[in-house]
Amino acid sequence: MPELPEVEALAAFLRERAVGHTVERIEVSAISALKTFDPPITGAAGQPITGASRHGKFLDIHVGDDLHLVVHLARAGWLHYRDGFNAKTPLKPGSGPIALRVRLDDDSGFDLTEAGTKKSLAAYFVTDPRLVPGVSRLGPDALSVSEDEFAAAIRSRNGQIKGVLTDQTILAGVGNAYSDEILHAAKLSPFALTNKIADDAMGRLHAAMRTVLADAVTRSVGQKAATLKSEKRSGLAVHARTGLPCPVCGDTVREVSFADTSLQYCPTCQTNGKPLADRRLSKLVR
Repeated sequence: MPELPEVEALAAFLRERAVGHTVERIEVSAISALKTFDPPITGAAGQPITGASRHGKFLDIHVGDDLHLVVHLARAGWLHYRDGFNAKTPLKPGSGPIALRVRLDDDSGFDLTEAGTKKSLAAYFVTDPRLVPGVSRLGPDALSVSEDEFAAAIRSRNGQIKGVLTDQTILAGVGNAYSDEILHAAKLSPFALTNKIADDAMGRLHAAMRTVLADAVTRSVGQKAATLKSEKRSGLAVHARTGLPCPVCGDTVREVSFADTSLQYCPTCQTNGKPLADRRLSKLVR
C-alpha cells in the first residue's frame, strides 16, 4: 500500500512532469472508483494542472484555480505516467486494471490503476479537499506533528500501538509497512499498549517515526513513479522480510499473520527475545 513517503514522491513527480500542462480529458473506466458527481469530472477538460500535494496518504492533484482530483490508492493502487498514449480511443468501462486516465495536452498523462479483484481505489473531484470524508477525518500529519502532539494523539486511544499508529484519524500517513519499520527502530513491541508506554519510549517512538519517514521520503522523491515500489522495498529492515536476518542484531525476522494482513518484527530488538504467538487471539507479549 502506498504510504506517506510514496505519495509524497508521487506528488513531487507530478509537480515536475504534469504541472503546467492542460487536461485534455479525464476518462473513468472503473465507475465505482469515482465517488463524486458534482462538479462533473468533465469539468477538468481545458483546465491546467496547477499543483500536486498530499493529505496523509491521499494524493491531491490541483486542477485550475479551485478544483482537486483527490485519490486514495488503497492497497493495490498505483499511478503510471505515460509520455504518450498510443490511441485517442476513449477507455471502455472495465479496461483491465485501469480505474481512471488523465490525458494531457501533449499526449502524455497518467493512469490510476488497481491490481487484484478487490477494488478499493477511490477518486474524488471536488472544490475543496476537505469535502473528501477521509481527508476531513485525518489526524495530524506524521511528518509535521510535534512530540507533545504525537504523545497526546497516541494516548488518546487505548489499544495496541501497531493499530493506533496506523489509525489515520489519530495520525495521518503511516500504514502497515512503515509502522513495522518505526516500531523496529524504536525497539517497541507492536502489541505494546498505548497507556503503558513510558515518556522516554514515547519520545523514542516519535523520533523513530520522523527519521524513518524522512529517510524514506529522501530516497523516494526524485524517483520515477515506475521505480518507487522497488525503492521502498530496498529500504525496509523488517517489513516483508520474514525469515531474513535483522540488519541490526542478526536475529531472524518473525511474522504475525491476521485475516488479511500481517506484521513483521525482530524478537531481539523489540520483544526481549520472545517471539509473539502467531494467532489473532493470542495472549501477546508487551
